[in-house]
Amino acid sequence: MIRRQRLVAGVCGLLAALTAGIAVPTGAVADETEQAAPKVELVLDVSGSMRTRDIDGGTRMAAAKQAFNEVLDATPQEVRLGIRTLGANYRGNDRKEGCKDTARLYPVGPLNRTDAKTAVATLAPTGWTPIGPALLKAADDLNGGAGTRRIVLISDGEDTCQPLDPCEVAREIAAKGIGLTIDTLGLVPDAKTRDQLSCIADATGGTYTSVQHKEELSDRVGQLVDRAADPVVTPVAAEGADRCEQAPSLKSGLYTDRAEFGRQRWYKVAVEPGQELRASVSVADDRAVAPHYGLLLRAVTVHGREIVRGEAAGTGRTDVLSTGLRYPRPESDDDAPAETVCLQVTHSFAAAAGVKTTPGLPLELTVDVVDGPSGHHDVAAFGLGRGWWLLGALVLIGFLAGLLWGWLSRWRVAVWRTN
Repeated sequence: MIRRQRLVAGVCGLLAALTAGIAVPTGAVADETEQAAPKVELVLDVSGSMRTRDIDGGTRMAAAKQAFNEVLDATPQEVRLGIRTLGANYRGNDRKEGCKDTARLYPVGPLNRTDAKTAVATLAPTGWTPIGPALLKAADDLNGGAGTRRIVLISDGEDTCQPLDPCEVAREIAAKGIGLTIDTLGLVPDAKTRDQLSCIADATGGTYTSVQHKEELSDRVGQLVDRAADPVVTPVAAEGADRCEQAPSLKSGLYTDRAEFGRQRWYKVAVEPGQELRASVSVADDRAVAPHYGLLLRAVTVHGREIVRGEAAGTGRTDVLSTGLRYPRPESDDDAPAETVCLQVTHSFAAAAGVKTTPGLPLELTVDVVDGPSGHHDVAAFGLGRGWWLLGALVLIGFLAGLLWGWLSRWRVAVWRTN
């Protein structure tokens, strides 16, 4: 009797340990790196049209001031915030002078809410709408250092300082590879204003929002400022070459480049025996393009032999096209050197008539070199793959549970007969 009870207890302990081992995976300790302080600059249109009274019975300027005050109260402590104006100071009719009218109202840095609100309170609708020059100055305000950088542009009209096209300015900012995003908000916009602000946002991977009420404006600006505080991976600028021999060597990470029309971009990655190369690329059409296009990512040897490829095609229904590939390098018995794998990126986007082709389209390349699968790992075995481990554990548990149930039943029967 005692022997049976000890055996039952031992089996129960084994089951408990096995269950705990399956249910509780080994914890992984992540390296915590200190994030650089995010920077945001609010760029406000203070041109004469902001006097218009069409937002909830008040002026557009009043709605913007209320939104700024609410956002300043709710700005996260870690965010470095600044304010820049356009069209706030020059009241004359000289277009040349009016297109220089952009000023830093509050410098980007630790936020003093009282000082920032006092500065906003002094604003009055005045002059022109130099969006392009204001964006260039705002990019300079945010330049330097790491961390998230975001411009939030609030305007109610088109830029009045052509031929400096603000959409082209945004593309030039994005082409610098400094990881700066421009979000735009249009106050009661017409079709032309909407198109221009959308183009500015698209060029840098930002968002455009049409606003017609004060609450919408406050909520949206607050969301964008909060978003800057979210931890993100900032892409590293990498300039691809025309040939593999001249291509930059990349390690695991996220990279940004410009894919010119009709040209290939080459990059190099070193892959050791037993490692797996995983790469993906995305190209965004930040301007009007022909409706049919494709994207090709190839991994080839230094001698030009293709290893693997990834392809994608689009028909104008999306503004981003992506594809990827995987290359597992087999283990080697000898001390084989690292293999240089050349990544070729080619797209077939075609600019629409009259659209500038420079700079190239925004390209984002992800490279990940990891320890490759060993043996049959990651390979479907009878359609189960890693599920074999779970199936084996369940079979073992079922077997032990059945064995335990049988012993308990026999013990109960023996006790019943004894009694």
